Amino acid sequence: MTDDSTFASLPTADGSARLPACAGADGGRQQRHGAALRFFWGPMDCGKSTMALQMNYNHARQGRRGLVLTRIDRSLGPRITTRIGLAHDAIEVTDDLDLCDLVRGRMAEGVRIDYLICDEVCFYTVRHVEQMAELVDHYGVDVFAFGLATDFRSCLFPAAQRLFELADEVTRIQVEVLCWCGRPGLLNARVVNGAVVREGQQVLIGDTAEGAEVRYQVLCRQHYRAGDLGRR
Repeated sequence: MTDDSTFASLPTADGSARLPACAGADGGRQQRHGAALRFFWGPMDCGKSTMALQMNYNHARQGRRGLVLTRIDRSLGPRITTRIGLAHDAIEVTDDLDLCDLVRGRMAEGVRIDYLICDEVCFYTVRHVEQMAELVDHYGVDVFAFGLATDFRSCLFPAAQRLFELADEVTRIQVEVLCWCGRPGLLNARVVNGAVVREGQQVLIGDTAEGAEVRYQVLCRQHYRAGDLGRR
């Protein structure tokens, strides 16, 4: 686990000033000791969504109240789904959704919000990440973010990059994913019609199922760079 809180003083990714603080329900700051922005990352198949649902369960059973959010889940609906069959309804994050406004609205309705579970956070915008930091700093809301770090080109997603810069804690999920050769799987290859591709739009929906026109396969660095999918 890496503590990246030292990055909190950096400017935003585009060089602009940081977003203004979100006012609390009473018009001022509501700081609860220990609130933090935590980013959990890893390649496909490492159990990010499963961990997100487990985190939500653990906090809810202790009486804490939270919101579950996702974006572009494999189900293509407002749900968090996992490859082992777990699922949970979620709020769909869109470009124009303001996370501070979302929490402020629930508080205005008298709903206590202790934490957010943010799955598929690699697909969020950089502004959403800035809003997560504001929720922690000015509302005392814990934010647990889960997602990929890099895309099919092995480049950081913009939101993931900002999370590495801003998060209080950054943790690589320890469930080991293996390449076909047995080495640790590090990178997410996009496979189109049976071949690894290096160009295209950053976000393109696909899964790991065999036979799909567009799918993803986790590879070690050597076989990712070689485009070698192994013998099927």
